[in-house]
Amino acid sequence: MSSANEALQLIKQGVEEILLEGELLERFKEGRPLRVKAGFDPTAPDLHLGHTVLIDKLRQFQDLGHQVMFLIGDFTGMIGDPTGKNVTRKPLSREEVIENARTYEQQIFKILDPEQTLIIFNSSWMNAMHPGELIQLAAKYTVARMLERDDFNKRYTGGQPIAIHEFLYPLIQGYDSVAMQADIELGGTDQKFNLLVGRELQKHYGQRPQVVLTMPILEGLDGVQKMSKSLGNTIGIRDEPNEMFGRLMSISDELMWRYLELLSAHPVHELEAWRQAVSQGVNPRDIKFRLAEEIVARFHGPSAARHALATFIERFQKKALPEDMPERQVVARDGVLPIANLLKEAGLTISTSEALRLIKQGAVRIDGERLENSSLELPASSCHVYQVGKRRFARVTVI
Repeated sequence: MSSANEALQLIKQGVEEILLEGELLERFKEGRPLRVKAGFDPTAPDLHLGHTVLIDKLRQFQDLGHQVMFLIGDFTGMIGDPTGKNVTRKPLSREEVIENARTYEQQIFKILDPEQTLIIFNSSWMNAMHPGELIQLAAKYTVARMLERDDFNKRYTGGQPIAIHEFLYPLIQGYDSVAMQADIELGGTDQKFNLLVGRELQKHYGQRPQVVLTMPILEGLDGVQKMSKSLGNTIGIRDEPNEMFGRLMSISDELMWRYLELLSAHPVHELEAWRQAVSQGVNPRDIKFRLAEEIVARFHGPSAARHALATFIERFQKKALPEDMPERQVVARDGVLPIANLLKEAGLTISTSEALRLIKQGAVRIDGERLENSSLELPASSCHVYQVGKRRFARVTVI
């Protein structure tokens, strides 16, 4: 296990807020496996990339030697999380919740280590709770405190109805932390109120209050609202490779950077180099290709990612590729490689002067698009399909 300070620095990366950072450092210094909780209501059958922002952080805790408790809210799922809603959310049936929960179990181990993951259902203690105990739980929080929550407050002041069962949701989520004796709970920034309820309830029940980590919320394909199955703006981690690749390619150039920031494993300095390259004329599509390939490879493997790239190019740019197209690697000097040098070193032209002449004649294509910029420089880690004339093809990776 890393030192406490090293662990804290790792965990802080990409986190929106830690409440409280000093408490987290103290727990790391204890040198014991911490109980790290995150809850997911099975309101839809598929986990999506928005969920993985948080799940990736759980994996970091596992890599540090801690115990992840993946809570499936099969009981709270029947209530429906009112967070961010301006109307009462329709509760799901028990059958719908259980069916969705089964799919979650199958999906999370694409990211988490099964040996360090406890899958827990909150119905295991909530179904056993007597009505009197539920009343006692409800007595530990006031209506005034509930109305401090932004969405409840807006609905109340706007004359929108709030059903009593919606007040139970944050209480039960908080009680989950009591039942699980959580050291740490993770959630999206929109869950901050509920996460803090967990801290308060643990104090009421004589437990040490959990540390709260809030994670950024990934916008959906529309670039406006958070990724949500109910809004139809998601990319599911079980989507087929070609579908996943195409959906990622559909996001805006601006949103691409947000996805890279929250989803990519590439270091920050590399992402900054890519942003600089785009500002100097590199097509943002080239960066998006890298993002799409990385995400597809994560969930379906590198071979599926390469095939999805080729399929995308063929389908949307109307240029059929030969089945026996060679794959080559060329070395970038100082982090970039001029296009003429790339074509020569990949064996697509005899010389750099021939490469420049063919570019000028419009005989060179990158991923099916005619190349017009003879000064183009390709950064390290780029991978594209290059075509010279009608018959010379190669998929070239710059290393």
